[in-house]
Amino acid sequence: MKILRLILGDQLNHKHSWYKNDDDDTLYFIAEMRQETDYVKHHVQKVVAFFEAMEAFAEWLREQGKKVVHYKLDGKNNTQKLGTNIAALIEERGIEKLEYQLPDEYRLDQQLKQLKDDLSIECEAFDTEHFLTSRDELAEFFEGKKSLLMESFYRHMRKRHNVLMTENGKPQGGKWNFDQSNRNKWKGQPKIPHEKGFRKDVRKTLKRIKAAGVEIFGNIDPENFNWPTSRSDSLKVLRHFCEHLLVHFGDYQDAMDPEETYLFHSRLSFAMNSKLLHPMEVIEAVIDYWEDKKSTISINEVEGFVRQILGWREYMRGIYWKEMPSYARCNRLDNQRDLPDFYWTAETKMNCLHHAIKNSLDHAYAHHIQRLMITGNFALLLGVHPDQVDAWYLGIYIDAIEWVEITNTRGMSQFADGGLVATKPYVSSGSYIHKMSNYCEGCRYNVKEKTGEDACPFNSLYWNFLAEKRQYFEGNQRMGMMLSTLSRMDKDDLAELRKRARKVIRNPQDY
Repeated sequence: MKILRLILGDQLNHKHSWYKNDDDDTLYFIAEMRQETDYVKHHVQKVVAFFEAMEAFAEWLREQGKKVVHYKLDGKNNTQKLGTNIAALIEERGIEKLEYQLPDEYRLDQQLKQLKDDLSIECEAFDTEHFLTSRDELAEFFEGKKSLLMESFYRHMRKRHNVLMTENGKPQGGKWNFDQSNRNKWKGQPKIPHEKGFRKDVRKTLKRIKAAGVEIFGNIDPENFNWPTSRSDSLKVLRHFCEHLLVHFGDYQDAMDPEETYLFHSRLSFAMNSKLLHPMEVIEAVIDYWEDKKSTISINEVEGFVRQILGWREYMRGIYWKEMPSYARCNRLDNQRDLPDFYWTAETKMNCLHHAIKNSLDHAYAHHIQRLMITGNFALLLGVHPDQVDAWYLGIYIDAIEWVEITNTRGMSQFADGGLVATKPYVSSGSYIHKMSNYCEGCRYNVKEKTGEDACPFNSLYWNFLAEKRQYFEGNQRMGMMLSTLSRMDKDDLAELRKRARKVIRNPQDY
């Protein structure tokens, strides 16, 4: 039987069982397509990274003796659409069976289900053999429970996979979660080792993207591209994290600094989300290194990292498959405003937003607190429609695939799901940003001022948000203290705050 096996751009799993056989009648198909470059406007580094990784994977398959068809964006046989490309290959090559790995995006899952119904040949779907849970496992775990608390799911995963557990079934270190220890502000020390870079020349790939007229944004140095796009490079980044960054990862995972792009973060998210690295191999590598260095590396550094992968990553994927497709329409706070133009240019006088956005435009990267408490916080305080926030996050970050982006954006960042993921909205005034970062010192605005032209815009926007959206939070225990403070506030003071906030909301581009 002649078999066609489809490999999507985020299915670059070298360890998949598909590749253990030597079937001469199997053809592997990888394709760069306008369908995938155009469904949202992407950062140039994101498109380059996926194309580079796909090319490296296709070459690896050939080295394993596999037959590969790899359509480039400018290929003469490339129809730019998944369905027509597959249909043409089936006819040209006399294919008798289509096999594919289950996609991680709902739109592709639906497209392949439809294609499966339309084709006259046998079709079979396989697991990607990457995630530590099935699509439905989270829904089954929370069935009958009142809330979808991530912490309970995380503890379940720790026990199930025996990660950071003692022999008697207790968490190592005596606690499940060391998050309280991981909120330090970085003040220039300890020194941060330079990130693991590869400095690849990607000019050919970039030329192909531009020649096709793909709409892209952001910045790139095509002669010095430094994201890992092969398995060997990804493993080098993992080793670099273990040997140089893990020692302080937990301590400063929430810290922010205008001069530091990555701080102590691993830069492994693209490698994992494209499946070049398996989540358990990353977890095991980090724990193995820690066990050899316990005298110098505290457990909070390791637990904080493990929680992001074993807990949060798997949890968000489970939420995605539990709630889609309706999740993509959630707007429980009824936010309707537009995303400010400076999200695409970084041209704002607010120092925190300028640096967080510029970092994103320059590197297709910002860590989770920059995304949550700077760019996401401002968009929520402003009342931006979640569709626009989604499109920006999905496009700008190199690791953004819808299953992880939309749940973090609509759920964690924008509270658009009304509290399904987050028990309260992640909003703050400028005081939190000042506490966790070095942004405020060089800002045009005074973080200690609430009203007046020199006042930090986050301050008035915060209290305006609470007043404007109060009806949505009545009965939310975690919002009780803030709403109580709002109720006790002097009416004239609140009026001044809201007046200042309305000026910002009307013309955010002026700030």
